Amino acid sequence: MNMNETPPSLLGLTTYLMSRTGKVARGRLAERLTARGLRLWHMAVLAALVDFGPHVQRELADRLAVDRSDIVKIVDDLAVAGLVERARDTADRRRVTVTVGPAGRALLDRLHAEAFTVQNDLLAPLTGAERTQLAGLLRRVYDHVQDDNAPRRPGR
Repeated sequence: MNMNETPPSLLGLTTYLMSRTGKVARGRLAERLTARGLRLWHMAVLAALVDFGPHVQRELADRLAVDRSDIVKIVDDLAVAGLVERARDTADRRRVTVTVGPAGRALLDRLHAEAFTVQNDLLAPLTGAERTQLAGLLRRVYDHVQDDNAPRRPGR
């Protein structure tokens, strides 16, 4: 008896397959980031700042669905590393604007390369056309579950 064999009834559930594959993908990328002293949230913050521009810290937490107290630690880590800059609003000292710096942009480029390496390894069994099709299907599902009316946890 193979103790590592997955029950066939689970293999028939697309949600199970997505979950397990996502866990492996996340773990592999997290491993590469950890080697750089980073976590996935560091990459997410850098990506949001590069893609959308400077953010008030509170809005950055909302955009990424990160608890506001957690975003403070993530931004602190990035600021100490010289990857982002923070500035207090002179009119409202509670507002802190976060801006990505040149080192943060350069690091994000390297992190994207790491992510593509992990992605290419995971998707190795698929042809280019199948990868494109999978990405399109996953994007449609992702867009479907991004419901702006979903209830938010306290602190967000």
